[in-house]
Amino acid sequence: GFLEYSVARCDFNSTELKDIEFIISYYFNKVEDVRFSSSVGKFVGYTEPGLKYAADWNKDQGDLAAMRAQKETYCLHNIGVD
Repeated sequence: GFLEYSVARCDFNSTELKDIEFIISYYFNKVEDVRFSSSVGKFVGYTEPGLKYAADWNKDQGDLAAMRAQKETYCLHNIGVD
């Protein structure tokens, strides 16, 4: 069988928005194919399929804007929980 999953996380050194990074990684069979990082601001591929996914996903400016917003809406919102 095949295993496909994603992991979203927030890395932070303080509660200041500038010190927070939102990262979501997409895996296939335990290998990271593609990742979005708010520090980079776009998707980056690490495998041959991941490079294709990143190229396609980076064309959608609306999706990129939504992913960039996760730094504030997902990370900053939940920072008090951690």
